[in-house]
Amino acid sequence: MADTRQQELPLPAPPAEGEAALVPARMVNEWVYCPRLAYLEWVEGEWAETGDTAQGARTHARTDAGGGRLPEPADDEALPDFGKARSVTLASQRLGLIARIDVVEAADGDDGAMIPVDIKKGKRPHTDKGAYLPERVQVCAQALILEDNGYRVPEAALWFAGSRERVRVALDAELRATTLRAASDLRLAAAARRRPPPLENSPKCPRCALAGICLPDETNFFRKGLVPRPLNPSADLALPLYVQAPGARVRKSGDVLTVETEEGRVETPLISVSELALFGPVSLTTPALHALFREEVPVAWFSTGGWLMGHTAGTGMKNVAVRAAQFRAAFDERRSLALARALVAAKVRNQRTMLRRNWRADRLDDGKTDTLARLKHLAAKAQTIETPAELLGLEGEAAALYFRHFEAMITPGVAGLPAFAFANRNRRPPTDPVNAMLSLCYAVLTRTWLAVLQSVGFDPYQGFYHRPRHGRPALALDMMEPYRPIVADSTVLKAINNGEVRPDGFVHNGPACALKPPARKALIAAYERRLGQETTHPVFGYRVSMRRLLEVQARLLARHLDGEIADYPHYCPR
Repeated sequence: MADTRQQELPLPAPPAEGEAALVPARMVNEWVYCPRLAYLEWVEGEWAETGDTAQGARTHARTDAGGGRLPEPADDEALPDFGKARSVTLASQRLGLIARIDVVEAADGDDGAMIPVDIKKGKRPHTDKGAYLPERVQVCAQALILEDNGYRVPEAALWFAGSRERVRVALDAELRATTLRAASDLRLAAAARRRPPPLENSPKCPRCALAGICLPDETNFFRKGLVPRPLNPSADLALPLYVQAPGARVRKSGDVLTVETEEGRVETPLISVSELALFGPVSLTTPALHALFREEVPVAWFSTGGWLMGHTAGTGMKNVAVRAAQFRAAFDERRSLALARALVAAKVRNQRTMLRRNWRADRLDDGKTDTLARLKHLAAKAQTIETPAELLGLEGEAAALYFRHFEAMITPGVAGLPAFAFANRNRRPPTDPVNAMLSLCYAVLTRTWLAVLQSVGFDPYQGFYHRPRHGRPALALDMMEPYRPIVADSTVLKAINNGEVRPDGFVHNGPACALKPPARKALIAAYERRLGQETTHPVFGYRVSMRRLLEVQARLLARHLDGEIADYPHYCPR
């Protein structure tokens, strides 16, 4: 079945407690097509732009511009002369329905009768009734609204722009009953805040714009053991844009972001930007900021030295259910501790994996076997810790052991030792090149998790392991723990061992060490390449970029906190 749905924004919001719901006709279509999709879009406010939705918007451009006037049903003088009206919004309080009807036109040879016409972007499907049930239900809902407003509606119609064909829709008793029942079921699900289960191995899912948000197969993996299909795109087309040149100015021109520096200007399509990161004295114009808000692109503000100073976003996700589940878990001491234990255990396992994979062959006599055994023991012990203080101590012990042997992963030579000698982890300020690189990568990883968590609907400042503190993104710090070794540390090691960052790329000011702009640019480029690398998900088995994996993991956490899946699967590569 072809997905011929289109975007019609804004949607009327679901009702507050005690209020009657006006169900949009398009959402009745969605409910018949896939109840979970309708719930995610209408109740939880999820949306994802795709080529199909963009094409649908283009198809409706003329209709959305409006035109014509729908006369009152009792206007006996105007009704006979009525031709058609476009983009007509009507509601029925009695039926609890609302719709924006693409076209309302007079019925041929029947003075005063109206026909709603719904426009679809695709081609007419070859079915016995001329169209699939969801499309017929949607236009039937429009007809019911017209009737309840006093108009006579003998039939409805669908116009398929792809094949330029018109299909008549008979408004029989069965279709009317199906439409009203679907609207009622959606209204009840919204009132109960009960998300429908995902479809099972449905052919609808691969073409669905919300597959990466719904996670149908991943959810069914935990519910019923079904093997997931690779429905999520393996990588994102939009990428972060970093602006580091002192005095640079970011402006907007049409649908393009323009970065102006002393050396010239660089233009980037807004649609290609997933985040904007500004380092040091860089200015951003108000029109550019507004455009970023509209496209839900967050802005991260860093100091010249790479400290994350702030994070700017639009109104953010309106799905309060995610945050409600997050705060319930955070305020439950036992559940919060269980989540924290799993986070620390995953981090220690990933530290062990980094050492096991990257320990240099000429350092095998330096305690590799004992170190790996000790980290394995600490990862297992983390799952049985009984207090947050003990867990903090265990994490510190594992980190000290890991960083004690961090130098064993650095290749000696021009790009390695002794210029990048490493004795221990230090910060505020970092005192050597390796620590300076680690601090920058941790700051950028924090920014990455901030953006991911906000896009899913979490409050990044309420964590489970890191305690809330003013201005501290505790949940972002929680979620990045298992990824510090796999993403940040891995980036630093590759940048050093591959010679991307050279020993002369640093500046020392007293005890502090910081990266020079060229070295910072090279390290950030290495970090973004790391996020773009594909990995095999250790639970689901499909290939996905590290950047996309972070979003999948955040959405799985939301599903776990609201009780849809029993366990949260941490990313721990072998």
